Amino acid sequence: MHETNRSSPTPRYFILSGIPGLESAHNWISLPFCFMYIIAVTGNCGLIYLISHEEALHRPMYYFLALLSLTDVTGCTSFVPNMLCIFWFDLKEIDFNACLVQMFFIHMLTGMESGVLMLMSLDRYVAICYPLRYSSILTNTVITKVGLATFIRSVLLIIPFTFLIKRLPYCRGNLIQHTYCDHMSVAKLSCGNVKINAIYGLIAAVLIGGFDMFCISMSYTMIIHAVVNLSSADARHKAFSTCTSHICAIVITYVPAFFNFFTHRFGGRTIPHHVHIFIANLYLLLPPTLNPIVYGVKTKQIREGVTKFFYREKDILNMR
Repeated sequence: MHETNRSSPTPRYFILSGIPGLESAHNWISLPFCFMYIIAVTGNCGLIYLISHEEALHRPMYYFLALLSLTDVTGCTSFVPNMLCIFWFDLKEIDFNACLVQMFFIHMLTGMESGVLMLMSLDRYVAICYPLRYSSILTNTVITKVGLATFIRSVLLIIPFTFLIKRLPYCRGNLIQHTYCDHMSVAKLSCGNVKINAIYGLIAAVLIGGFDMFCISMSYTMIIHAVVNLSSADARHKAFSTCTSHICAIVITYVPAFFNFFTHRFGGRTIPHHVHIFIANLYLLLPPTLNPIVYGVKTKQIREGVTKFFYREKDILNMR
């Protein structure tokens, strides 16, 4: 079934192993992942609905948050249902082209999330450093253009992955030691030269993650400089408090990402493979799960919007 001895330039399908070595525990492992996925979908769809329907949330900061939520819910949906099918029903086979599509969406949406976090840091910079010009700088047209530019950047930088994978000959079987189609996990099945894949993967990571982290760092450097120059302690506290949710989102996204990056490159011999797979899944699932909770808890306007929504629904039910 695994076609381990047959060489094929383009195999018909791959086999996703799930978490190697822990196959007997797949049902138990699936429970927290399923729970996180339900929270992620419910929380992010709820945020999108709330932002679209509450007039008070029709501001640039919340438009970017809605874009982040859309990216998160799409990103986790691109791999979690397939992963749960592996865990629950042992449906491990995935068509070659479907694998390429999944790989593209996972990496593209990961890059998109990084880009949206960068845009949100620029939003906080404009809001704190140029408060009187905030609405005139970040107009709906500007938000649409920068959002579209971030999307196009991710698509253009990630789409070469599919061509780099498709050009390779495969003679090391078709068993992918992973829960989803990752670029290098698929490339490692090839008996061809994958050095270009590795180099381009690093270039894409630098052009997306490296550039975004640089912009975020510069934004917060200027924000801190502007805030510490405020004369009032209350004004300083209020300015910093508007950034706490975004800082939490950055930590939630980039800490697992860097941990995943460094363990794959420098911990290959010391960290068991199933730990790598766990980290890779948490890296993709943790931000969509926690971001709605963080923004719901720490953002007063969202809390008020949720309260208003439930009171309005309660009044409608009472009228009936």
